[in-house]
Amino acid sequence: MNNLMENDILTKVARYNLIRNRRMIYIDVHKSLAGQLADKFVAVPNLINIIARQEFQGSGETEAQALDSCLLKIKNYSIEDIFPTDSPATPEKI
Repeated sequence: MNNLMENDILTKVARYNLIRNRRMIYIDVHKSLAGQLADKFVAVPNLINIIARQEFQGSGETEAQALDSCLLKIKNYSIEDIFPTDSPATPEKI
């Protein structure tokens, strides 16, 4: 990974689709290949160009743990509650 800048983070992503109320949310589970994430795996709900607020992102030592953590956090929320209403921003946790 010598072709990266000093503070770059490179991740491998597994994508899951959650259909809630006939609308689709993507959940990308990131595994760090270079650089450091908040945990070994981080699960981030998104709508392609809008990333969920940090409190809805999951993390864990395995892909399954990160996904389960994320699903637990978003379980009782509507899509409108999960995503910020202002302009999209890069999440701090990732």
